[in-house]
Amino acid sequence: MPTVVQTRGAIVEATHAFAVAQVGPGGIASVEGPDVVTAFRSAAKPFQLAVSLETLGDPAVSDAMLAVGAASHSAEPMHLDVVRKILGQFGVSEGGLRCGAHAPVHEPSAHAVLRAGGAFTDLHNNCSGKHAFMLAAAKHAGWDLDYRPSNHPLQVKNRAALERLTGSAAAVATDGCGVPTFSFPLSGIARAWSHVAGAMAAVESGAAPEPFDERLGRIGWAMAKHPELTSGTGRLDLDIVRACPEPIAVKVGAMGLFCMALPRRKLALAVKVTSGVSEALPAAVRWALARAGVELALPSPWPLCEVRNVVGLVVGAVEVRDVMG
Repeated sequence: MPTVVQTRGAIVEATHAFAVAQVGPGGIASVEGPDVVTAFRSAAKPFQLAVSLETLGDPAVSDAMLAVGAASHSAEPMHLDVVRKILGQFGVSEGGLRCGAHAPVHEPSAHAVLRAGGAFTDLHNNCSGKHAFMLAAAKHAGWDLDYRPSNHPLQVKNRAALERLTGSAAAVATDGCGVPTFSFPLSGIARAWSHVAGAMAAVESGAAPEPFDERLGRIGWAMAKHPELTSGTGRLDLDIVRACPEPIAVKVGAMGLFCMALPRRKLALAVKVTSGVSEALPAAVRWALARAGVELALPSPWPLCEVRNVVGLVVGAVEVRDVMG
């Protein structure tokens, strides 16, 4: 099976098996490796955002807002500015966010907050864009403003949408940001992402897909056009979108999940590193795209597939090998 191998000199220091599910036109799924059941985590954000937009009555929002609403952002100033605009447009406050405070993923931004004598808030949470839309949707519908419980009407709608798009029944757990996360086979996750690819293709062609798919298409294109807002400086998501020779929308989940939609091919890919180690993802994602016929224009060597010591010397590599077992 495909395995990410991390070396230090000539020594194999770590190995990480991974699986890839691919769904093309017609919804035909193929899986390389085990069809593991995994939590959707942050890779579900485009679908959660589509449900929030539906609940809000399809308001006019900018592409930047859509990109941040589907983001696991790094809490750089550009991200915080957009989250504040979302809150302002819908008349909700930062105090209503329920995602929890943590330091910005972008370390220079975290250092800047501390140097200024500030404190980290829910706004800095990488999920604050999604939560801003969830809070707005709950307020608009007249529901409890604590939108986190799995029996909250908004989360019931999220579960129903994901079960429909994956074609599978969900197992429910709690995500890192407090809202429910739903687990499905990797093939089902890829099937949901194939709706993003197909919806993006329809939107680009000027077709009029059904309303939920039209939302997904708009969200997908916002992510493809603004990867710096969906991700952040120096991150895998941003590198993949910028290096891809054709339009692509991508989303990292937690614990080694990475999902991609290629609208020109109406193709979706879902990659899962079974160990959950994120350092293995860059090599696995590049391998999955190459397997699908998409060669990335990445620098060689690519920093995300290098092992460096504390003074910057390259001392090893991260690569994919076929390992029997």
